[in-house]
Amino acid sequence: MSERGIIIKFTKMHGAGNDYIYVNCFEEEVKDPAAAAIKVSDRHFGIGSDGLVLIKPSENGDFFMDMYNADGSRGKMCGNASRCVAKYVYDNGMTDKDEIALETLSGIKYIRIFAKDGKAYAATVNMGAPELKPEKIPVLFDMEKVINEPLEVDGKTYGVTCVSMGNPHCVTYVEDTDGIKIEKIGPKFENHPAFPDRINTEFIQIIDSKRMKMRVWERGSGETLACGTGACASVAASVLNGYFKKDEEIEVILLGGTLKIRWDSESDCIFMTGPAETVCTGDIEI
Repeated sequence: MSERGIIIKFTKMHGAGNDYIYVNCFEEEVKDPAAAAIKVSDRHFGIGSDGLVLIKPSENGDFFMDMYNADGSRGKMCGNASRCVAKYVYDNGMTDKDEIALETLSGIKYIRIFAKDGKAYAATVNMGAPELKPEKIPVLFDMEKVINEPLEVDGKTYGVTCVSMGNPHCVTYVEDTDGIKIEKIGPKFENHPAFPDRINTEFIQIIDSKRMKMRVWERGSGETLACGTGACASVAASVLNGYFKKDEEIEVILLGGTLKIRWDSESDCIFMTGPAETVCTGDIEI
């Protein structure tokens, strides 16, 4: 221990560019995770990440994922982080199973691990069924489902579809994702009065019947290179809007890579497949 704080070991990992700092809380203790998340996420004075993920023991699954956004707010679920947790526990010998049950604040997520030469490189996560009831997302719309409904944001009307995949998402369609000024419009969506818990917003460009491009503004983190729950919510929204079909694997092209998403009609669950990579390991004072 230093005079100013405690030294902890960390691993930086990313899934399609969505990077987090991972701490093994079987061995380390983080007493103030909200403050730690702000510190480690800073890309100038910290390590640099979209947030902090604590890997903990679970009473209901194999492991528990406790995640915090870059602003210190607690998140319920992160699809990309869940794959990285699976890689971490597999690579570090904390499990020898090729499928784990990961407990999150939005429930148990079952993850199939793909490995080569003793190291995991990708995973498929059963993200569960999309939640479409406005009061459970939550969004303040007086209807059964919010599918391509008009919403005025910063003086412009957008058609929005709202879905929860453990986190609340608002999906809208644009002609060119490269052309949107997401740093300007993103916060306007995030803090809109229609979204009592703030919102993650996906801006979607449909390429063809099996591919789409996506940019995302995440509540508490700003624009990120990828968002797993956002990709799942966007595919669900796009099926509901008639762009895609259930049971077909859709490629979601993000700034940091590509995720493959399939909405299974039999189980009503959405399955997400994507990479999980380790960037570096080290020590940091918190």
